[in-house]
Amino acid sequence: MNLLLILKFSWRYFRAKKSTNAINIISWVSVVAIVFGTAALITILSAFNGFESLVKSLYSSFYPELRIGPSMGKTIVLTQDQLNKLKGISGVSAITLVAEEKALLQNGPLQAVVNIKGVDEKFAAVSGLPNSMYRGEFKMGEAERPGLVMGVGVEQMLGLSSDRAIFPVSIYLPKRNSQSPDPSSALGVAMGYPQGSFAIQSEFDNKYVITNIDFVKTYTAFGANEFSAVEIKTSGTTELETISMSIKSLLGKGYTVENRFEQNRMLYTTIRLEKLAIFGIFSLILVVAAFNMIGALSMLVLEKQKDIQVLKAMGADQGLLQKIFLAEGVLLSSMGMIGGMGVALLLYYLQTRFKLVPLQGATFLIDYYPVKLVFTDFVLVAVTVLGIGTTASWMPARRAAIAAIDLRV
Repeated sequence: MNLLLILKFSWRYFRAKKSTNAINIISWVSVVAIVFGTAALITILSAFNGFESLVKSLYSSFYPELRIGPSMGKTIVLTQDQLNKLKGISGVSAITLVAEEKALLQNGPLQAVVNIKGVDEKFAAVSGLPNSMYRGEFKMGEAERPGLVMGVGVEQMLGLSSDRAIFPVSIYLPKRNSQSPDPSSALGVAMGYPQGSFAIQSEFDNKYVITNIDFVKTYTAFGANEFSAVEIKTSGTTELETISMSIKSLLGKGYTVENRFEQNRMLYTTIRLEKLAIFGIFSLILVVAAFNMIGALSMLVLEKQKDIQVLKAMGADQGLLQKIFLAEGVLLSSMGMIGGMGVALLLYYLQTRFKLVPLQGATFLIDYYPVKLVFTDFVLVAVTVLGIGTTASWMPARRAAIAAIDLRV
């Protein structure tokens, strides 16, 4: 009953004609400011969500769901028995073995320092990279005649087109544990045959070359059971954390098991911190709107002094009066919040349908700003708007509640 009474009073006070038109103007200014603040906040968060999803999709094309690496050093040792047990873990769909090393590629006078990544035939089942081919084919060749699948950035540095290359490129690989005093003898030299190129993201496109694992292990003197990493694809039927714990229990110490977030912890942490910072900055718009609301409610309290005195004389306590004017502030905040969410949804539709805001430059995989709506963002914005509105309403509401009774006949 009290709630209905409070809502009825707050709604009537909002709609009623005031003696001073400035009160109506300030009230609507505060509502409009909250509309713009809410719309801006949701829109910018949706843009961050869109970019985050885009980055994650790009990185998921290169990084595996789970990766086993060394806790110290550059390599791990896994016996065939251990590999068989890894394949038998519930939830593991496929594994691929990796041998990776720095290398120098040379095509005539042109050179490029790269990470050459040797993988086995299961790589296509684990990684999305074969689906990101820009030109040519994903062929890794054999140990004696290695095929090279390089990032488009590496391809440009070497001045060739992988699908039309006639001559091989020279590959200089460091020999591990070489004791020779002659620097030239510490390098293994081989010829590689470009087969294709991939395009994912510049971090990979300018750095990586994929080939077969036997070639890399042979020329870098890896042991028979020695690898740089093991990459794992899961079936999706078991939680990654459960699979990770099973792997750690099987292998013991000396190994790290990382999911995609852990492999790119800095990237994901930076994205979240940037999103949080932007949220804080744009929340200031709502704080500015709150000042307008304080002014509007303070003037309304002065306008309704006679009503307040009558209500007190009829038995209304301070709590009821305070709730009435708090509800007035929440009403203004809610109207602005709902309007802002409506504007944000309209902008989202227009951007996804008509690509209103393009991305400048020709190096992007998409030509417009990606946007993605997330339900938790709406909840967070709603809590923020209502919280700021309630806080801003408290002072005028408290002033109305503690006003002394001074009725005159």
